Amino acid sequence: MSFSAPIRTPCISICAVDGRSGLCTGCARTLGEIAGWGGMSDAEREAILRQLPGRLETLGEKAAEPEAALRQIDRALRQSQPLRQS
Repeated sequence: MSFSAPIRTPCISICAVDGRSGLCTGCARTLGEIAGWGGMSDAEREAILRQLPGRLETLGEKAAEPEAALRQIDRALRQSQPLRQS
């Protein structure tokens, strides 16, 4: 029996969408990205993860906990890095 690795996510469990930008104030993803996250390829998720810090900056004061979000984004990106053979 094999198990797949958990899907890395930038979610910080603060789920509220800013009406003007259409971005979650917790993780800065769009509703479409959140809904489709589980069905995306690793490459698609990584491309979005790399955009999120800029989106958080765009949200400015509307970002709920930007420091926590940036830490979670960094964690998710590090999980995507392949392990190097020594």
